[in-house]
Amino acid sequence: MSEVTKAIKQICDEKGLNYEVVLDALQAAMAAAYRKDYGNKMQNIEVKFDPDTGAMQVWDVKEVAEDMDLEKVQTDFDAWVARKEAAEAKGEAFTEEEPVRFNGKVQILLTEARAINSEINVGETLRQELPVPGDFGRMAAQTAKQVIMQKLREAERQTTFDAFKGQEGEIIVGTVQRREGRGVIIDLGKVSGFIPPAEQIFSERYIPGARIKVLLLSVALGQRGPEIILSRANSGVVRQIFTTEIPEIANDTVEIKAIARDAGFRSKVAVATTDDSIDPIGACIGQRGSRIQTIIAELGGEKVDIIQYDEDTETFLSNAMAPAKVNRVILDEDNHEATVYVNEDQFSLAIGRGGQNVRLAAELIGWKVKVVQEGGEAKEVSSDGGEADVKPAADEPAAAPVLEEKQAA
Repeated sequence: MSEVTKAIKQICDEKGLNYEVVLDALQAAMAAAYRKDYGNKMQNIEVKFDPDTGAMQVWDVKEVAEDMDLEKVQTDFDAWVARKEAAEAKGEAFTEEEPVRFNGKVQILLTEARAINSEINVGETLRQELPVPGDFGRMAAQTAKQVIMQKLREAERQTTFDAFKGQEGEIIVGTVQRREGRGVIIDLGKVSGFIPPAEQIFSERYIPGARIKVLLLSVALGQRGPEIILSRANSGVVRQIFTTEIPEIANDTVEIKAIARDAGFRSKVAVATTDDSIDPIGACIGQRGSRIQTIIAELGGEKVDIIQYDEDTETFLSNAMAPAKVNRVILDEDNHEATVYVNEDQFSLAIGRGGQNVRLAAELIGWKVKVVQEGGEAKEVSSDGGEADVKPAADEPAAAPVLEEKQAA
């Protein structure tokens, strides 16, 4: 085994690199170096490095093509390109197949090939061995060093990518590094992540050096390494913090059915359980509110409403409108729209500041929601921001507490 090979193997073992992959990359790099310094751009160079002896062989490798008139081939191709561009300019479909072309770097005409090897045929590969200059060995050693360093960087990037890719959708902890444009750079150890403007919370300040919990939204492998997008505003942040702080959610005894979030201000979290012995809302709140207070602190003071989920849409929407008390709910199944009727003293609560409460309730159940005030001045507000005075229809049913009647039945 040559000294170069021993050195390559040792580094591969220490750094966990695949020896064959490094060897292939080394040979490709040596081929490029040979073509640059000793060959020409029309050669298809292939280098074979013998790991045992350290010896090298170099070839110009070409596929044998049928004899053809190269000038005519080029003329035919130019005419084809002109027809294609003319058709595209007119917006017409162009289905004519591209004519045969000749690539002198990787092909050789049959007549020329048989002048070198009289028995070769079309479609076969002609390998012409080239001389190896005496100083190419020193160049090979330097190339080997460069290739190994490159492969080390690639391996480290891949390892880091794999580690973070497996954490997508999870909460990770980082350190605020700096602002970059409107985004925020977060130090995650070996790499940095990025919080784009849309994933930030408007009311939060990102102070350099501060520790921060973020949701790992996505990971992609770029040329410079993993490209990590983080979020503070995604509803997944709420879901993951609930999972961390509430054992009953972590062990699937209590399930989060839906989350609606106005990041930095308020979230509504719908929960349910199949275990009748467990109160899902109580499990989330904790003794004396200990669990929910911890969650609110993790969310930077964001208010959180815990909502009892129900398969019945009327009941679920009534619950989702908390803290407002609902008289009744009318559903338009065909249009996926709901109308919620509340008393005059509950109207402001039902709407919420800037329409926040009704908007989050609508997001939680996945329906468009309209709130109508009963008694006093007739008003309505929609979850999409629409607002108008309304008059009760003549045949409108009395404002009976339908949900309460169901419970009493």
